[in-house]
Amino acid sequence: MALPNAHDVQSPEHFQTLLSEDLGRVSLINFWAPWAEPCKQMNEVVLELARKYPQVLVLQVEAETQADIAESFEVEAVPTFVILRGHTLLGRISGADAPALTQALADHARAPSSLLPQSHTDRAPAAPADDAPPESESAEALAARMRALMTQGPVVLFMKGSPDAPRCGFSRRIVALLRDQGVGSFAHFDILQDDAVRQGLKELNRWPTFPQLIVNGEFVGGLDVVTEMAENGELKEMLQG
Repeated sequence: MALPNAHDVQSPEHFQTLLSEDLGRVSLINFWAPWAEPCKQMNEVVLELARKYPQVLVLQVEAETQADIAESFEVEAVPTFVILRGHTLLGRISGADAPALTQALADHARAPSSLLPQSHTDRAPAAPADDAPPESESAEALAARMRALMTQGPVVLFMKGSPDAPRCGFSRRIVALLRDQGVGSFAHFDILQDDAVRQGLKELNRWPTFPQLIVNGEFVGGLDVVTEMAENGELKEMLQG
């Protein structure tokens, strides 16, 4: 792309590098596929928005070739759009809804102090539910259950699958990273088995993707943050503290 604030994502590492350059910046992530006719129209809309809002980082992610990234954001249909500030989820729009996307980006691009998640805009049937916990479990009960899960051990990893059988590339890589750091065993929870916990942790930790690493009951970050901490020695110091 010719626009300085718009990028075609080439790999998970490329994605993480671009997203982490400025954690105060609003980002628009466009998950698309070349075979999907609605994506062609929405790609043009995205480029117009990139021109209109040069302060916004626009990341074009081809959902199939960058399946790890799409899985991390639980993208089940294209087009899907995710709006972030740093790693904080601001809004999510599923389908070729140009007015909704334009309005959502306008709201957040001109309101940099807002860190509250957008009211749920992805109500398309194929999109993952961002609703409250099931009626059988109150919000208070879910919060208590999540806190108990986060403190079940000194190191807890919320991931897709298990350490021996990860079900996404990001989960596989963070497990390998922890083992490289000398963490022989750690507690884990498969978020694919419990949608209430999966959605609740996104809100509780203000982090839109998985895996999520917890150390001593405190949220540390996702793969990119943990990788950076491992590289500068901060993770080993935390784990040994």
